[in-house]
Amino acid sequence: MDTDRVLYLNLLYDCYKELFTEKQQKYFEEYYWDDLSLSEIAENNDVSRNAIHNQLKIMEERLIELEDKLGLNKKKNEIIKILENKVDDTTLEIIKGLL
Repeated sequence: MDTDRVLYLNLLYDCYKELFTEKQQKYFEEYYWDDLSLSEIAENNDVSRNAIHNQLKIMEERLIELEDKLGLNKKKNEIIKILENKVDDTTLEIIKGLL
């Protein structure tokens, strides 16, 4: 998978994580953060590989749809860009942590 896409999906996941079920979150994190294969995730969770694939596909589409509608990641980046030249580095890091 394209590295830029993976990074983008992870940024979106940070914004919208709580809108997914615990199982979906677990699948996403095992796949994108822990770098497990679909087969490994399926085996760990006692479900089919196809079920994991389908859930990840649903999540990817939903993340993009949420960002298209709500734009939280875009707004966060715009706020950081505005603040980069307005506040000291310590304050900027605190604000980034809040966003």
